[in-house]
Amino acid sequence: MPNSPRLIATSEPRHAEAVALVLHGGASRRDNPMVSPTQLSVLRMVPIAKRLAGADGRLAVYRLLNSTRGWDTRHTPVDDVHWAVDQLREGFGSDLPVGLVGHSLGGRAAILAADRPEVHSVVALNPWVYPADGGIDLTGRRVLIAHGTDDRIASPANAAAAARLLDRTADVSYVRVSGGKHAMLRRHADFDRLAATFTADALLSGRTPRGVVARAFQGESPIDI
Repeated sequence: MPNSPRLIATSEPRHAEAVALVLHGGASRRDNPMVSPTQLSVLRMVPIAKRLAGADGRLAVYRLLNSTRGWDTRHTPVDDVHWAVDQLREGFGSDLPVGLVGHSLGGRAAILAADRPEVHSVVALNPWVYPADGGIDLTGRRVLIAHGTDDRIASPANAAAAARLLDRTADVSYVRVSGGKHAMLRRHADFDRLAATFTADALLSGRTPRGVVARAFQGESPIDI
């Protein structure tokens, strides 16, 4: 029997005005084992989900546990994101804006699934991407890519190249987190803050959150923090 994705609620306000969906990363494992709620790549996203829930009481927050670890080309994390957004649409209706927040391969999944009409914003933290992933048309979306300068697992150069391509259609900000490594243990408060504040502002204020990042990327140099 194939593994199934799961949604875990962090915050379910009675009168939610937007939904944030948090996506984990994690490398592949032999035999495609189920994702465990206690694996490090999943636990890494718990503080971010809690920070999102505390950013604004109007924001419902859920974490997605993928059907399998890593990136199985027969059924990728993007498929799991589509499943999760369908579930959220059934629960909240199609008019409630959705924000995707992903780390590593979860960041890639967030970008590649963001062309759904329900999705209004994307945050990709240390995303494991190919430059060509930025070729997706995300017209009308607000996108934040935050990448640690000391990431040795996911390429900051690839993320910056993808950001430049995304900027052709979307409102993109690229933040370079000085000294940040892939696991986000160092400077974790900055990654958490960027994800939570950007998502809440983008979904609930209807504007680019200029208090979080100084300006849109627009092909210029990254913003350093």
